[in-house]
Amino acid sequence: MKRSLSGIFATLLIVTNAYSADFAPAEPIPEQPPEVTVSEATGWYLRGDVGYAFTDLRGARYFQGSNATEVDFDDADLDDAWTIGGGVGYQINSYLRTDLTFDYLTEADFRGSTVGQCGFPLVDCTSTDRSSLTAYTLLANAYVDLGTYGYVTPYVGAGIGGSYVKWKNLRNVACADDGSFCDDEVTHGGRGSWRFTYALMAGASVDVTCNFKADVGYRYLHIDGGNMFGYAENGGPGRDRGLSAHEVRVGGRYLFGGCAQASYEPPPEIPLQQPVYK
Repeated sequence: MKRSLSGIFATLLIVTNAYSADFAPAEPIPEQPPEVTVSEATGWYLRGDVGYAFTDLRGARYFQGSNATEVDFDDADLDDAWTIGGGVGYQINSYLRTDLTFDYLTEADFRGSTVGQCGFPLVDCTSTDRSSLTAYTLLANAYVDLGTYGYVTPYVGAGIGGSYVKWKNLRNVACADDGSFCDDEVTHGGRGSWRFTYALMAGASVDVTCNFKADVGYRYLHIDGGNMFGYAENGGPGRDRGLSAHEVRVGGRYLFGGCAQASYEPPPEIPLQQPVYK
């Protein structure tokens, strides 16, 4: 009888161990990181810039004498000047933005000279001319941001618009080439006019905060020619052939809503894995 009970218990123990071996434990469920939806930095921004313009006057012409012949200035030089401006723009997406800017070119002095005849009897003379100009430029611009590398985003851009160029009075004094005399100073009234303008830009912005970017760049500005001064004392009117400016600029952009937080979505529910029976 004891042997029978021992055999029964041994059989039950073997069956139980075999069943337990077939009942594999459930594999651990890996934790999924939360999905993050990052909003692109889009929206309106304000900008401000200052710069230094290396100007190049592309020449000047005027009507000389009673025969109304238009001739070139022998020399026509324009000093460099500072620029200051601002604007409002819109960041369309991470790669494209556009803005409307208004800039002021501070007073740049003009120095020129012409040759002709003066006095009585007429002798060969050289006239020394002095004036200055200022310019207001309104441009519509578009930029392509070339990707962000750390905190730096290089870009290229172009703009089109107009400039109001205002010349002050031109003063000239003609002196005989032999140094024998000089005529009295003659003043020609300055002129102002709107001219077609375009610009090409390149530079880089640097993330300072989540909604403020510093900007360092270069701008080439092309302004068409226009009226320069009026008629006086048998000379004029005159016009300039236009000017170009190579500008080094620094500034900043403030993006409204640039600090908006990324929105988080909870991970999808994963059903518990059922035990696997072998």
